[in-house]
Amino acid sequence: MNLAVVVVFLNEERFLPVLLDSIARQGRPPDQLLLVDDGSHDGSCDIARSFAEEHAYARALERPRRPREADRLATAAELKAFHWGVEQLAEPYDIVVKLDGDLELPPRLFERIVSAFEDDPRLGIAGAPLSIRGADGTARPERSAPWHVRGPNKFYRRQCWQQISPLPEILGWDAIDEARAQLKAWRVAVVPIPGGNAVHLRSTGTHDGALRGYRRRGIAAWAYGAHPVGVLASAAVRIGDPPRVRGALAYIAGWLQAAARREPRAERQVLHFVRRQNLKNLRAGVLARVR
Repeated sequence: MNLAVVVVFLNEERFLPVLLDSIARQGRPPDQLLLVDDGSHDGSCDIARSFAEEHAYARALERPRRPREADRLATAAELKAFHWGVEQLAEPYDIVVKLDGDLELPPRLFERIVSAFEDDPRLGIAGAPLSIRGADGTARPERSAPWHVRGPNKFYRRQCWQQISPLPEILGWDAIDEARAQLKAWRVAVVPIPGGNAVHLRSTGTHDGALRGYRRRGIAAWAYGAHPVGVLASAAVRIGDPPRVRGALAYIAGWLQAAARREPRAERQVLHFVRRQNLKNLRAGVLARVR
């Protein structure tokens, strides 16, 4: 299967070399790699250009700089840049991949996930589990539902992508895509990777402050249709993570604020599907604890 990878980055000169080195060390290299600079003003673009000059499968592309935004992440700017990047891909390709610029990939990641698509013709979306490194250098799994493929590494079968796109450019898009895919009878799977997880070099939501990150997650929960009981359960789980109670309250506040303002959200069919799945998963979790 032909593998097309799109890396979207903005001011990632610290982490981009790590990601690119891990791509170069893949046992199964990508057939094409687009490095999309989404308006950086540091040395990220130069790093991408140098890599592209040394690797025939890679191209470095630049998007215009955008006006300053109060909260760039709240506008799903990385998804907008990914949509643009997919339009620049050369034919043919069978799998299209969105990677963030702050990852480190184990050497067999591409090989393993491509193999999963080859083995299951109904697999529409896949990705690797993510870990983060503590201060002591030890990697530990980053909190995520076991059925959810994280936004920083999304692999889409082309036919699935064409059926679910364009995705709404709002927070929560990386749950909306999975709901749309499942409604069209595609499977979604987190694929274990030999040799360990991909490493998220910057923990989710900490780019511009943990509390703002938790608030954005609450807004995302509104956008993809999390059940109110599910929102409370998620907040309770987040009490265990720094900044603990403040983070949980920021998550709930984000959801309430989005609901009060009637912020944009997924289509009705997706909202109903997510709510049903949310309650199903909550019931399964309760039964597992009782047993």
